[in-house]
Amino acid sequence: MHDVARLARVSVSTVSYVLTGTRPISQATRDKVLAAMAELDYQPNAMARGLATRRSRIVGLLMPIDERGLGATETAFVTGAAAAASAAGYHLVLSPVGADDLDDLRRLATQRMLDGVVLMEVQVQDGRVTALQEAGVPFVLIGRTSEPADLSYVDIDFDQTVRDAVAHLVALGHRRIVYVNHSTAAIAAGYGPAVRTRDSFAAAMVGHGLEPVMIAAEDSAAGGRAALAAALELAPDLTAVLAMNENAIFGILGELAVRRRAVPDDVSVVSMVTSPQVAELAHPALTAMTSPGSALGRIAVEALLRKLDGVGGDSHQQLLPCVLEIRGSTCPATPTKKLTGSGPPGS
Repeated sequence: MHDVARLARVSVSTVSYVLTGTRPISQATRDKVLAAMAELDYQPNAMARGLATRRSRIVGLLMPIDERGLGATETAFVTGAAAAASAAGYHLVLSPVGADDLDDLRRLATQRMLDGVVLMEVQVQDGRVTALQEAGVPFVLIGRTSEPADLSYVDIDFDQTVRDAVAHLVALGHRRIVYVNHSTAAIAAGYGPAVRTRDSFAAAMVGHGLEPVMIAAEDSAAGGRAALAAALELAPDLTAVLAMNENAIFGILGELAVRRRAVPDDVSVVSMVTSPQVAELAHPALTAMTSPGSALGRIAVEALLRKLDGVGGDSHQQLLPCVLEIRGSTCPATPTKKLTGSGPPGS
């Protein structure tokens, strides 16, 4: 730093102010310092800079991760958050902290390694929110609790998303629509997307004068196959499936094929909160409510950084709906053959 100051003909403290931003420096002086740094190939020590500013310039993205890892749709949230952090000169650290990992979260908070965190996979009653508040760690949610009045969050507008998906199928003439949600355990635990879409689906169907039928499914292909079998038991005349469970969707499609129900001629399928990459993997490609995951990750980090800088005023609260992208898995409803749920043809 002394060499930079000598070459730029400024004081060492001026170089420090340029690096930390703790005091205003004229643009001409800043340019001289930056030019001297470039000429000397000077790279400021990140740890020392953090000590001087009391910032680590590291933010955390906290979300539960199981043995399946991250899918394409979940990865979009991470990449959007990472890009926003990098653009602001921060590093993003992914930490697998689920709703039941409160002790791990408290330990992480007391280490003060993170300037702030973005919390994902939020439950309607989420102990992690209280733990972060008690620890005094700045945070922004991707998701919402049941009472988010004073919290900063970004989330999918699930009510609008479900209404748009149901309206698309109803406009095609479908009247017997089954909704495949996340697992019974996820709903019972209060997982926000599962609870909100369950309620929104029921309201949307009733609004069209139709009976809502919902099936819970484990987050796997096997769960999707079991869910489709259960759906046919409850609604053997179904003509459309709306699936929130991306991990189950290929099991649903596989079970339809086994039962010789063509997509979309016999059964239309819409995948909810899905990335284009996943939608295009299916045959036919899936009509989907495309997730705004990358945008939500970016907005959440930007809101967190404003909170760290003490700007932006009140809590940031924003909802983004998924966007309907019509592909090959939906078409107008046709008179249906009544099915039994007893198993595939010939069994």
